[in-house]
Amino acid sequence: MGDVAIDVSSDISGFFREAVDTAVQSRGIDATPAATTYLAALLADYAKPNQLNEETLNRPLTLLLDEAMQATGHERFERLRTLGDGVLYVSGFFGEHLENRGVEVSYVSALGARAYGNAAGMLRRGGGNTGPRVFEELAANFRSFIALLNEVADRLLATSATSDGSVLKLYERWVKTGSSSLADELAALGVVPTRGNGTVH
Repeated sequence: MGDVAIDVSSDISGFFREAVDTAVQSRGIDATPAATTYLAALLADYAKPNQLNEETLNRPLTLLLDEAMQATGHERFERLRTLGDGVLYVSGFFGEHLENRGVEVSYVSALGARAYGNAAGMLRRGGGNTGPRVFEELAANFRSFIALLNEVADRLLATSATSDGSVLKLYERWVKTGSSSLADELAALGVVPTRGNGTVH
């Protein structure tokens, strides 16, 4: 996604909660408060240095899912949850990295949703009350939540565009994604995004 400046000294959880809520409204996504709270917490966790689990980027996802399913008890749940979180985060913020590796979004979504679905199943069998609903919602709406995190990523990139180079990165992302929110942000910066045929976004 490029370099994004986030003031981690401020209320990072509140910052991401506001960002997620804004994206939910912008995208018109039907999400429960439990899901938006979970997503905001996920983003706050990944904003910390070295928090991103490198396995999600560097190891085959099917292997990670298989290893999670071979584990037992709490370790199994944590591996499934971590895999779901990692796939969701990477797909939302670094989708181009996956595309450059030739990984299909539908394939990644299916794996992430399956990881969350299995985590929900474990909680349900264990008698958990709130957990299964959150993870079931994440599993059922995985693609929608990727789109939501795309929106958050676009807005963060736009707010950090203070130099010519960062505005160019913003424009390049718009060319790849066609994001209407990025187009609006570019227009606010005085750049009118146009397609190859000369039409404005």
